[in-house]
Amino acid sequence: MIAIYPGSFDPITLGHLDLIGRGSRLFERVIVAVLRNPNKMPLFSVQQRLDQISLSIQHLPNVEVDSFDGLTVNYAQMRQAQVLLRGLRAVSDFEVELQMAHTNKTLSTQIETVFFATSNEYSFLSSSVVKEIARFGGSIDHLVPPHIALDIYQCYNHNSPMLNPISTEAIPPLKSISVEREA
Repeated sequence: MIAIYPGSFDPITLGHLDLIGRGSRLFERVIVAVLRNPNKMPLFSVQQRLDQISLSIQHLPNVEVDSFDGLTVNYAQMRQAQVLLRGLRAVSDFEVELQMAHTNKTLSTQIETVFFATSNEYSFLSSSVVKEIARFGGSIDHLVPPHIALDIYQCYNHNSPMLNPISTEAIPPLKSISVEREA
């Protein structure tokens, strides 16, 4: 059985990669499909994202990466996939993903959507969070693979905070002020 894992993956995170790895154990083949979305202003080009993902999944022999535009169900049919793989982090994800799954079902009754609960350590993680942290000089080394972290730091003209730590000054505690009461 072939599963499609669609998304913009701008950038792909360790949460995405966790889901891909888990999917690769359940499905015969997983296709990570990078959506070319003209409504978004991505940090990386489609080709850059394909290259980043390819390097990240090279240890998974039954996973490939591709790009597409248009409807996901049309792409899935073209690739002869039976499953759309989606991750759920929170209740808000569930509402959006369920609506999308129902919509896709009206377009193709042959394609099922399978939801994976995100692993606890990645339940907060999104591409947007990674970009926000990096934009302001924070470390993202624990959120994305090393080669992608370097690409992101270069986009924002930062060095890795792990390689170039910023020292912070400790603020001394306030001294307690005793107030004498007048009798």
